[in-house]
Amino acid sequence: MAKNLLIVESPAKAKTINKYLGKDFKVLASYGHVRDLIPKEGAVDPEQDFAMKYDVIERNQKHVDAIEKEARAADAIYLATDLDREGEAISWHISEILREDGLLEGKDVHRVVFSEITPRAIKAAVEHPRELSINMVDAQQARRALDYLVGFNLSPVLWRKVARGLSAGRVQSPALRMIVEREKEIEAFNPQEYWTIEADLAHTETPFRAKLTRLHGKKFEQFDLTDEATAHAAREALLKAAGGQLTVGEVGSRERKRRPAAPFTTSTLQQEAARKLGFSTSRTMRVAQGLYEGVAIGDEGNVGLITYMRTDATALSDEATSELREVIARDFGDKALPEAVQVYKAKSKNAQEAHEAIRPTSAMRRPAEVAKYLNDDQRKLYELIWKRTVACQMIHARLNTVSVEFPVGDSSFRATGTTVIDPGFLAVYEEGQDTKGDDDDKRRLPKLAKGDVVPLTDILADQHFTEPPPRYSEASLVKALEEFGIGRPSTYASIIQVLLNREYVWLDSRRFKPTDVGRTVSNFLTEHFTQYVDYDFTAKLEDELDAVSRGEEAWVPLMQRFWKPFKDQVDDKIETVDRGQATGARELGTDPKTGKPVSVRLGRYGPFAQIGTRDDEEKPQFASLRPGQSMHTIELAEALELFKLPRKLGEVDGEEVSAGIGRFGPFVKQGSTYASLPKEEDPHTVTFERAQELIREKLEMLANRVIQEFDSGIQVLNGRYGPYITDGEKNARIPKEREPKELTEAECVELLAAAPVRKRRGAAKKATKKTAAKKTAAKKATKKTATKKTAAKKATKKAAAKKATKKAAKKTTAKKTAVKKAVGKSVSDAD
Repeated sequence: MAKNLLIVESPAKAKTINKYLGKDFKVLASYGHVRDLIPKEGAVDPEQDFAMKYDVIERNQKHVDAIEKEARAADAIYLATDLDREGEAISWHISEILREDGLLEGKDVHRVVFSEITPRAIKAAVEHPRELSINMVDAQQARRALDYLVGFNLSPVLWRKVARGLSAGRVQSPALRMIVEREKEIEAFNPQEYWTIEADLAHTETPFRAKLTRLHGKKFEQFDLTDEATAHAAREALLKAAGGQLTVGEVGSRERKRRPAAPFTTSTLQQEAARKLGFSTSRTMRVAQGLYEGVAIGDEGNVGLITYMRTDATALSDEATSELREVIARDFGDKALPEAVQVYKAKSKNAQEAHEAIRPTSAMRRPAEVAKYLNDDQRKLYELIWKRTVACQMIHARLNTVSVEFPVGDSSFRATGTTVIDPGFLAVYEEGQDTKGDDDDKRRLPKLAKGDVVPLTDILADQHFTEPPPRYSEASLVKALEEFGIGRPSTYASIIQVLLNREYVWLDSRRFKPTDVGRTVSNFLTEHFTQYVDYDFTAKLEDELDAVSRGEEAWVPLMQRFWKPFKDQVDDKIETVDRGQATGARELGTDPKTGKPVSVRLGRYGPFAQIGTRDDEEKPQFASLRPGQSMHTIELAEALELFKLPRKLGEVDGEEVSAGIGRFGPFVKQGSTYASLPKEEDPHTVTFERAQELIREKLEMLANRVIQEFDSGIQVLNGRYGPYITDGEKNARIPKEREPKELTEAECVELLAAAPVRKRRGAAKKATKKTAAKKTAAKKATKKTATKKTAAKKATKKAAAKKATKKAAKKTTAKKTAVKKAVGKSVSDAD
């Protein structure tokens, strides 16, 4: 057994580090978080100074067991999880588990941190360990407690007042509000007409255009020409005054310098990867994690290629800048080097959690040299990081901007263009932009001098309309979150992923658009819990958590200030808020046929339109909204169209063919035969001929469904996902090497016996939860009764655990039998 146990978070990192340390070290992975709050009410107790009840995450129990086994034999334990607050908390949880089990007595426990996985960094970290930072742990615990309390108290309000299954998050809710508010801006936007005028000039060297900058003696503004008649009148007057040519009046030029962008932080990496590579934030972080933890590079074995990817610092180590300057001098010459190292200050006032910006662990590893060892995503991201880091230590670019004036009577045109005198860092890298920039920076003008005459091809008057603000892309949303101080670098990807997973937003042409559910949730929270989705309040809370991590503030008082007013507001809203108002229900007008009110509201299966009310003698009529329609913008005429379903399309052999929308989506129907409509087809527009085609396909599928049928009731059927065997209660897969038509009854019986019992969703979930709870209870009971100090007591513990497990297994078997009976016909489910 090794004398020292070093614990990291991921197996990939463990594999890379393992070869750097000698035989005296054993490196194990915790596989991320080892403990979390118990998943039920009471996990955080505000009455007991927010005491938190943790339990080992079930899927990671085996990894915790492996760590405990090695810890028993080790002389010293090194906690080497990530260097941010979350990593600090994981180290603390591991140490707490080991302490509670009596495995730290007489052992040295060290905390080691490193921002890159290289032999030098790992050895230096092990040689210079530190104590666990309780301040950072407290900050992370406070963050987790806040998220838990908000989720467990706010989500039930949404269930009662809006719809079941919804949830709210402390940080995700302000981010959702940001997206919803942008959508409202777009809807409220009224485009304004304006006209621009340009001169099309035919210079012998290169044609170019000049923009009108003065009209009738005054500066030409955007809205000076707002209709076709005045725009064309101005054009005709300018054409007449020009007489087929323009003469150069003044030529001005100025040299300007452009500095390179700072090396990557988490947010700027996510933004650039989105702009330039089309990567989502989660994809960027996943690829970066792999590059950080280590990639097999030929004879070198596993090598960490970049530094830690969760950081808001822009600093670079002296060793890194020295190596960068060496690479720049060699590849671009000494003239590409500034006199001194370029130093960048972090924009974030809280940039204290990591030591360095994201950079290559060695700039000597050029992208072309390591490309063959990387997959496509890794290659692209590594190249982006390498170029940005090298560019940040190069000289500024020198640009010359030329401006040429062309007077025409009491008006004038201007042409501008930019030439590069010295590309500097632009030879390596140029930062991307979220919005379209002015093309003047890229335009080159011919050489012009005062008095030069340039032939005029035409004067162009172009109509334009102002555009609404664009929806957020992943890059611009991350930028906005950072600017508002919402979340932290390590949370941006998860914020976005949660909003997508909850179906509060969706990506339309890589831009975020809120769903009706997301918009309703945001509207409800903004109206009734304004403070808790307020950007400044959320940012201030983040600042306070940062203060806790620096030891400037205690976490319990912070929690107390938050909790009481929040809980009071939750209790009040449960009693006072009207459900109809909370769901965003809108009355659109009156149905001309019945005289009843027409409204739209949010239901269990999404938004729908309704004619009448629940108080009427007759049951209200309901209709689902069409794809692309929103309950927040739909008008009366559009809503009334929805009630034309089901549509009668025609008849076949005396059976009506119709189209409609049911619980499981759009369909066409003939008699008792239903056929689902593909996503891209609309029941409001589907034709009789297309409906017949879909029904014919469904009937053919049903006719060919039974492959074999035995007297015992066992069938071999064609299902949605291919052939399968069923006896009505259980389904079994058919081995790939077996032909379904050739299966014998005995083989079917054998395959069914080995197949798992299919459970209903609810029953399966309940059974799993109860079984897991019983296992946890058995495990806790065992831990309490065992002292783990002698071999005899260990044996007692194992026996008790075995007995508890058998008992739980018996109860699970009984539940499975009950579920079997409740499942009913599984044939239709399989199809």
